[in-house]
Amino acid sequence: MNKTIRRASVFTLLLVLALLVRATWVQFYEGQALAEDKDNRRNAIEQYAYPLGNIIVAGDAITGSAQTKGSDLKYKRTYTDGSLYAAVTGYSSQVYGATQLEGIYQDLLDGTDNRLKNPLDTVTGKRADPGDVITTIDPDVQKAAYEALGDNKGAAVAIDPKTGRILGVVSTPSYDPSVLSAGDSDAWKQLTRDAEKPMTNRAMRQPLPPGSTFKLVVAAAALEDGLYSSVDEKTTSPNPYPLPGTTRVLENESKSAPCEDATIRVALQYSCNNVFGKMAVDLGQDKVRAMAEKFGFNDETQDVPVRAYPSVYPSDMDKSSTALTGIGQFDVTATPLQMAMVSAAIANGGKLVSPHMVSQISDADGNALEDYDDSTDTKEIVSSSTAEQLQSAMQTVVADGTGTNAQISGATVGGKTGTAQHGENNSKTPYAWFTSYAKDDSNGKEVAVAVIIEQSNAARSEVSGNGLAAPVAKAMMQAALKS
Repeated sequence: MNKTIRRASVFTLLLVLALLVRATWVQFYEGQALAEDKDNRRNAIEQYAYPLGNIIVAGDAITGSAQTKGSDLKYKRTYTDGSLYAAVTGYSSQVYGATQLEGIYQDLLDGTDNRLKNPLDTVTGKRADPGDVITTIDPDVQKAAYEALGDNKGAAVAIDPKTGRILGVVSTPSYDPSVLSAGDSDAWKQLTRDAEKPMTNRAMRQPLPPGSTFKLVVAAAALEDGLYSSVDEKTTSPNPYPLPGTTRVLENESKSAPCEDATIRVALQYSCNNVFGKMAVDLGQDKVRAMAEKFGFNDETQDVPVRAYPSVYPSDMDKSSTALTGIGQFDVTATPLQMAMVSAAIANGGKLVSPHMVSQISDADGNALEDYDDSTDTKEIVSSSTAEQLQSAMQTVVADGTGTNAQISGATVGGKTGTAQHGENNSKTPYAWFTSYAKDDSNGKEVAVAVIIEQSNAARSEVSGNGLAAPVAKAMMQAALKS
């Protein structure tokens, strides 16, 4: 054999060895990553080869599966009252993936969760029957919120203060997840390009200035700190309040309101900006922030189990900015979920039970794999004395203050309105807020609610928490107490 042939043979052998090494590497080391790659069509084929498990509300499935035609993906997701429950379910799409409960529990719903497998399935590799997700949602509360919000752009959340169960989560305008199930590109483009952002979960994922509803947090800080011993103790609050270090003053919406040196009760009743602006400065930003964080602000890991965007109380401010945070402005932001948590903690004697939207996940036979109602976390936010005083002051707001539209016959209702500035120099339509709690005087049922109306057809002069948001809260509270 001549030298040229020998060299060619060695080179060829090296190529074969390199190919074998590469094949071994891909098969044994990269195989799992390739199998799980989002662009691997086999994964989608396997996922949609069988009907999916369901998301359950009050014993009824609000999701389903239907066979497709002319596709290698045999089944697609279907939804019952999709627009009503979109803020709860999210969507499951053959092309665009899955979000919210559909995404969080994807393995359970498609049968690949290892907890679903029996020993024989493990040996044979057979895919298990899918499990179900049982939610805490009350269909009556959900429907009441959706109908009351109507054509308004806004959101609402209702929580059971004693258990932390989320009874309603609504965001409007909404969308029907069914149109995305089979990967309709036109529907996807229309939804993602819509200026109204119907796929945004405003209830949990769009923090906005909470306005005067944040005054509850400031009042809680003042009472817990001992700055004031009672909601009926007079404060030292000039009207208007000169913002420290500036030539500006903090005025009140109503010039005739009795806000000078007003008590916390009267200041909440008439929503006195001067009182809470000065109160925030007297406490200092650190104490206000500490109380806000006890309620859940600045928490980047708030899962219900959907990850909620953090509500924010800022840091490193001057005194004038601190005063503005006292009325829920400057850089303070909150979601309806967060403000519902504030009312829930106050209603529950100062204790906040971690809110959760899923009560249980189960296998195909209904056996519980995990029960979230049994593992709720409870934290004391304020003392029972502070909570009782704030409850009383909130009741005054509804009985004879800025929140009269939330009154419910046969129930004790406490609330707080808010009208938050929007745009530079408040150039855009303000946000209308209302947060509240209600207790049925006969059966003891309770509910805490928060509502925001971002945009409505009302004239700017008619935008208020009492006028726009309180009626939505009332409808939700009535539904919760009746259920």
